[in-house]
Amino acid sequence: MNPTNPSPPETWQLRLLRAWVWFSELVCPSELQVTLFWAGLIGFLGALASVGFRDLVQWLHWVLTQHTGSLVLSFTQLPPWQRLLIPAVGGALAGGTLYFGSRIKPGRSSTDYMEAIVLGDGVISLRLTLVKCTSALFSIASGASIGREGPLVQLSATIASFVGRRRKLPVVRLRLLVACGAAAGIASAYNAPIGGALFVSEIILRSLAMESFGPLVFASVIATLTVRQLLGASPLYEIAIPSVQLNSTWEIVLYLLLGALAGGIAPLFLWSLRASETLFKKIPGPGALRLAAGGLAVGMLAVFLPEVCGNGYSVVNQVIQGHYVWYLLLLILIFKLLATAATFGSGAVGGVFTPTLFVGACMGYLFALAAAPLWPGAPLVPTAFTLVGMGALLAATTHAPLMAILVLFEMTLDYQIILPLMLACVVAHYVSRGFDPKSIYAESLKRKGEGMFDATLPSLRVADLMKPKPECIQESAPFLEIAESFLRNQFVNLYVVDANQSFKGVISLHDIKSYLSDQGLANLVIARDLLRPEFPTITPDVILAHALAAFARHDADRLPVISNPADRQLIGTISKSDLLLALAEQNKQEEPM
Repeated sequence: MNPTNPSPPETWQLRLLRAWVWFSELVCPSELQVTLFWAGLIGFLGALASVGFRDLVQWLHWVLTQHTGSLVLSFTQLPPWQRLLIPAVGGALAGGTLYFGSRIKPGRSSTDYMEAIVLGDGVISLRLTLVKCTSALFSIASGASIGREGPLVQLSATIASFVGRRRKLPVVRLRLLVACGAAAGIASAYNAPIGGALFVSEIILRSLAMESFGPLVFASVIATLTVRQLLGASPLYEIAIPSVQLNSTWEIVLYLLLGALAGGIAPLFLWSLRASETLFKKIPGPGALRLAAGGLAVGMLAVFLPEVCGNGYSVVNQVIQGHYVWYLLLLILIFKLLATAATFGSGAVGGVFTPTLFVGACMGYLFALAAAPLWPGAPLVPTAFTLVGMGALLAATTHAPLMAILVLFEMTLDYQIILPLMLACVVAHYVSRGFDPKSIYAESLKRKGEGMFDATLPSLRVADLMKPKPECIQESAPFLEIAESFLRNQFVNLYVVDANQSFKGVISLHDIKSYLSDQGLANLVIARDLLRPEFPTITPDVILAHALAAFARHDADRLPVISNPADRQLIGTISKSDLLLALAEQNKQEEPM
């Protein structure tokens, strides 16, 4: 060593590696914990996208109407000819966006988050998502009778897919991350973190396994906290909602009847949407013409009742306050059903979640007014039936009663509503399934393309879940290269191979602690001196049940996948968390949605 030019006592890699060893011993992060980190990041980014989309809607609505605030209030202040034309113009712009955007070839990637989670490989086309969300922006800002939750969920799920692909996650974990994005989108749209997680669990994944439900909850909570920080922490429906309480135990009978009514109306509501879709498909010409026709239909209705415009949020608040007489509310409900059917049938991009809440609110309020003269007990509180009607119809159309119960609770933050809400939602769910076993989202999944990722998991083997080309080092690698590999990948075990890529063993992160404080000693060792030759391996043809048994015998988050026991070529690695997620999907009940 040259005394005039001495080398530093230790390299920056060794300093960072010493800190990483200390952190890993203190926290010991598993892959599931790392997944929680990415779920939280997706929740944060999804919330930012949600806030940004809302701002764009408000800005574009001002451009079209020169008014801000509620869409219903804006259209009330417009002259009749503008009420007629603005939704038609918005529909034409939305259709034109879809027409020109359809020229983008997505390849094998999905354009729908449900497809990507259930049938696909978790890959969502970013460009086509931007096209769809731009189309939704024109529709929603121009007063179309559709919810904004659709594009919010799509944006959040696409961000999750983008992040997961950059991380080169396996298919099962990428699909989970996309599901986290969808949960974050719902949570940010309705300020309902539990409802967002249950929306994905009950409707899309149809599983409450903690391997998937934990990250969904984490993403939803982070998204909700972010939105509350930016927009406020108030519940969605907060305008002087009186406390819901049962004046008599016998009132439960009325809530049960309301649930049965919602269960009977839900299939008719879904039928109207599908029938409208079939009708609009018969209109000749490009899709932009159909969307313009749908917007024109909404505009014609808005000339007489501006309350049909938008997702119905402001009208629901007015219904909760009891500001409508029954005959006017009945007329608004009929017009709203026609407007929603026209918007949905024309092919507008958006969600029907919020319009469903609108229909349920009107149904519950009208039910209370009709039952009041016949009820012998204490006077009924129409607000209570309004809120329960919203949850009951939501449960009946989505076939997700638990989600509906908690979404309504989170929207109102009134615990007194839980008892009647639970009964009505469960009854509505079972009555609706008796008429039609398919939910509002069943057709969306049924129409998706084939040839995607095979979701029939009972036949999966290790080869279907493994991550190819894992990070490894040669057995002659110096200590500095070992340190760089640990820092780059942050794994607990580093795989070691020979010149022929044959697996030789692993180097444990904790086995190198003694070399981190002595630069001179570290320079003398190579990978061969540190490896553990006896480490479990697995072959790609092993079925998932046997792979799970291998993980049960060994305390490891990952196992190396070798070609065969003879030449031991390292071809991949399989994660315990990916395996648990796959097995959780395998155990889902095969039933119509």
